[in-house]
Amino acid sequence: MKTLNKTLLLAVIVMFAAACGNTVDKQAELTKLKKQRDELNVKIKAIEDELAQKDGSGLKKLTDVLVTEIQPSAFEHFLEVQGKVDGEDNLAVSAQMGGVITDVFVKEGDAVKKGQIMAQIDNSVLKQQIEGVKTQLTFATNIYNKQKALWEKQIGSELQYLSAKNNKESLEANLSTLNDQMEMTRIKSPINGTVEEVNLKLGQMASPGMPAIRVVNFSSVKILADISEAYAPKVKTGNKVLVSFPDFNTEIEGKIHFTSKYINPVNRTFQTEVRLGPGKVEYRANMMAVVKINDYSNPSAIVVPVSVIRESTTGKYIYLAREENGSVVARRQTVTVGNTYNGMAEITSGLTKGEKVITTGYNSLVEGQLLKISQ
Repeated sequence: MKTLNKTLLLAVIVMFAAACGNTVDKQAELTKLKKQRDELNVKIKAIEDELAQKDGSGLKKLTDVLVTEIQPSAFEHFLEVQGKVDGEDNLAVSAQMGGVITDVFVKEGDAVKKGQIMAQIDNSVLKQQIEGVKTQLTFATNIYNKQKALWEKQIGSELQYLSAKNNKESLEANLSTLNDQMEMTRIKSPINGTVEEVNLKLGQMASPGMPAIRVVNFSSVKILADISEAYAPKVKTGNKVLVSFPDFNTEIEGKIHFTSKYINPVNRTFQTEVRLGPGKVEYRANMMAVVKINDYSNPSAIVVPVSVIRESTTGKYIYLAREENGSVVARRQTVTVGNTYNGMAEITSGLTKGEKVITTGYNSLVEGQLLKISQ
């Protein structure tokens, strides 16, 4: 029995040793296979990269791109603000004296000349006063003429002559004053223009200072715009301006005629004025306009589309097409961007004349990629 137990124990020990030997061999084999797998992966990746650079004919595969050769050109930056149209003369004419309106001679849309009577205030009392003074003046003039004739013949006293002269001149001055008052009863147009508003009716009481009739002259117009004070150093009298109107397909070039020296404390803006002559646009008071003020110009700038400029953690860059060893390759070029306007950017450093900027097909490019420049 003891012999049998010893035999079984020995058999178990042998089997355990064999199992341990197999585990060690398996582990070593697994390590070896993993190493081979890694080596194969490296070889496979190398072959895949090589195949990716070849087409069916065995030639290197090229990426189609479009390029633009850099040439200096004019670049202008515009500040865009909203403005409104006003006439060169836009006047609310009021009565010079109070009284009842007896006649209105114009209506909206009528063209009027400078000095034309547009409305009449009741002047019946003044007419009576003028007629009375005229009668007195006629009598006083006759007396004066007789006293003058006698005085020239040294007949009569000097006091009589001077009294007659003074009375005549006093009545003449009085008549002149009444005539001036008579003119003040007539509401006249101070300019050549068009009647835009008539705020008077027959029988209405007119008062000095109250707008009665609005007259506008649009032979030339002005565009008024409020500019943020942040642009005060750039916006100056004489700056080139492009004015467009949302409701008209037209753009008119002009210049800033006036810039205010006063900054509105409420909205921190200052006012500019642009004057325009007659054009294709039928101007109307308070019409909205888009004012583009040229605040920067460079007659010989390096300009590229904004869309080709890429950005990374190291800064902005673009892709150039360069010839190297008989091939055209993509090269990443760091640039400094200045002003941008209307989809174009001014490059202040990083590009020179003659370099070829990739303008189409740049999204999937990498440094050193082979290119084919399409026409």
